[in-house]
Amino acid sequence: MQAQTSPSESRPAVQTPHKSHAKYGANPAAGRTFTHDGIKLYYEIYGVGEPLLLAHGNRGSIGELSAQIAYFRTRYRVIAMDSRDHGKSADSPDKITYEKMTDDLAALLEHLRTPPACVLGWSDGGIEALLLAIRHPEKVKKIAAMAANLDPDGLHPKALALIKTMLASTPPPGKRDAKVTQMMLDEPNIEFTSLETITAPTLILAGDHDVIRDEHTLDIYHHIPIAS
Repeated sequence: MQAQTSPSESRPAVQTPHKSHAKYGANPAAGRTFTHDGIKLYYEIYGVGEPLLLAHGNRGSIGELSAQIAYFRTRYRVIAMDSRDHGKSADSPDKITYEKMTDDLAALLEHLRTPPACVLGWSDGGIEALLLAIRHPEKVKKIAAMAANLDPDGLHPKALALIKTMLASTPPPGKRDAKVTQMMLDEPNIEFTSLETITAPTLILAGDHDVIRDEHTLDIYHHIPIAS
């Protein structure tokens, strides 16, 4: 997939030294944009070496990955992007899906001309990591996916109830928050059998008291050929 870029969209200035005052997700020295599928997407890059793509969770942004960026930037070229309808990236005009967000990540790697990348994703980012390996296997070297689900039923009933409460709250959430929150009730819709096409070594993670049902996480693990 070729990202759509314009002459005004410059290549990233890689930030090598760690600076404690750098605010991840709002760092002008590291921030760049590119356009894919008509959406202007914001990303930051830190460090040098093998590419490591980080993907954040629902209603999140690059900033929530600050600890991971600070740790991994000493050994990798860390690439992090605000998903469409999140953070500093622009809003999409139509329904948001995990497939669209995943294709944005693939387009970013294409834009940066990286070799196959290690991918670390949490929550929505974990879903995107799995989809990236399914839809764009040539872009992926290894995966670590935490708290991912393949369909809304993979969420714990209490988590689903909380999401519905958030959407029905007074005052209601803003248009952007409502859009991405509603997505968790409608998406994703991934068949377990599609995981069997993943060829990259994959680490599946979940918390002791996660919003994803334990049985669902185990089902994901058992359907990936090279999983741990």
